[in-house]
Amino acid sequence: MQSFTCPACQSRVYFENLFCGCSAPLFYEPEARAMWNEGVPCANRETIQCNWIAVPGATLCRSCDMSDVVPALHIGDNQQLLERAERAKRWVLANLSNWQWFTDADGGMRPRFQMLSENTGGGRAVQIMMGHDNGEIVINVTEADELIRVQRQHQLGEQYRSMVGHFRHELAHFLFDRLAVAPGFLDEFRPLFGDETSDYDAALQEHYANPKEPGEDFITGYATSHPHEDWAETVAHLLHMVDFTDSFVSAGLSMKDVPQDYRPYADTDADHLLTIATEVAIAINDINRALDNSDLYPFVLTPRIREKIKFAHGWISSHIERGA
Repeated sequence: MQSFTCPACQSRVYFENLFCGCSAPLFYEPEARAMWNEGVPCANRETIQCNWIAVPGATLCRSCDMSDVVPALHIGDNQQLLERAERAKRWVLANLSNWQWFTDADGGMRPRFQMLSENTGGGRAVQIMMGHDNGEIVINVTEADELIRVQRQHQLGEQYRSMVGHFRHELAHFLFDRLAVAPGFLDEFRPLFGDETSDYDAALQEHYANPKEPGEDFITGYATSHPHEDWAETVAHLLHMVDFTDSFVSAGLSMKDVPQDYRPYADTDADHLLTIATEVAIAINDINRALDNSDLYPFVLTPRIREKIKFAHGWISSHIERGA
């Protein structure tokens, strides 16, 4: 994520801030990708601490307007969970706007979200399956609870699990549907990922019954289950790497071969981008190890995985030019 400054005092402020330390109010303007001191606030500013400006002529911001269903906020900790989940959604949408997804320049379909909670007040947790279907994305806001998220990460044997990761993964499915109609996309997709029309339900059942190791060809074990999941995991990791590299540079940090004015989202050379992102990941992993913590990014980019990420980057970063 890029760094921001308060227009009133030029102090550094952060993506989620409602106010600057100088007491000036802050409003995020998604088209400008900048903080303003004035603006029509999203109607959810007080309820879930949304600091985005409202869409002109509307009451909600671009992000909140995409949520068709939200949990009952008076039940349990649903309000806090929705606040954290919506913050993660805004973060990912802001990332994607660097490549013009869901901006004014993008005339394509927008995703619609069902933000659901396992806590419905009935005394028993409701099972929720996160996923994407025909433009509708279901997100389980219960996983915005850190303890629950970590428990499920360990239960599933995953190296990484987060709300931001869930949004990146599910939005990747949505982006596939947008890109699939573009000339040439599927012809290039299938040699790398496989036949996306193969039986999805049967593939998922087989995956859970007999999970596979990722090996040299897949970024995660879940990516082995079906071409759609391989794509979604690959895109999510592309977004992870571009964003943590952008955050690294925006924080004013520097490394050999990483210029301080480097702009990851503007880099059209995927090989160069992945090389820099890998160097940043190794450095941050070393810092984590110095504190006896797990690696921040514990994944290895084999040549096959790099090819898949390069393909995803080429299409996602240039969808406007490709007419997708």
